[in-house]
Amino acid sequence: MKRWGVAVVGFAAALVAVAVWWRRHPSACPYSQRFWVEAPHPLITRARLREALDPCAGERLLEVGPGTGYYSLPVAELLGPDGSLEIFDLQQEMLDYTVKAARQRGLQNLVGTRGDARSLPYPNDRFDGAFLVTTLGEIPDQDSALRELYRVIKPGGRLVVGELFGDPHWVRPRVLERRAHGAGFEAERRVGNRVGSFSRFRKPEHA
Repeated sequence: MKRWGVAVVGFAAALVAVAVWWRRHPSACPYSQRFWVEAPHPLITRARLREALDPCAGERLLEVGPGTGYYSLPVAELLGPDGSLEIFDLQQEMLDYTVKAARQRGLQNLVGTRGDARSLPYPNDRFDGAFLVTTLGEIPDQDSALRELYRVIKPGGRLVVGELFGDPHWVRPRVLERRAHGAGFEAERRVGNRVGSFSRFRKPEHA
């Protein structure tokens, strides 16, 4: 019994050590472990994202860190043929997977671009809005990424950030609000609770 207890304690300590290492070394979920991003997302559900983002037909939106399209495909469907969803990721494999899945569903309004979120390859004021889910904490310089998102979103446009407690790169609500405010965004509302939620921010109209 004592050996079992020691093993449990050792396993728990190892998990903590891994979590600490992940937090200190931000990185994207590798394509080889994509099952993590394909699993159901408790609290940060597609329905809650839709409520926070409120995507409308004909809009041009940006998603940073789409993974395999868990949120991308439903949003692209809501935008309709006159709208577009541009997905942006470090890993070409994730982009290829999501674009292929979109085409299989008859969606032609989804475009993938590879790159680093700290330097987005888009002109100023391009998007009506942007969203990223459990992705911000994976970016080594969150402030730079938020400033870039602010730049490419139109005045009056919105940014939605999804975070879930327990994720190795979880960004706490207060930290998120402070960083978003530092980039120029204004906080609007949160859909969910402190454990799992979508926070919505607005780029001021006068920006």
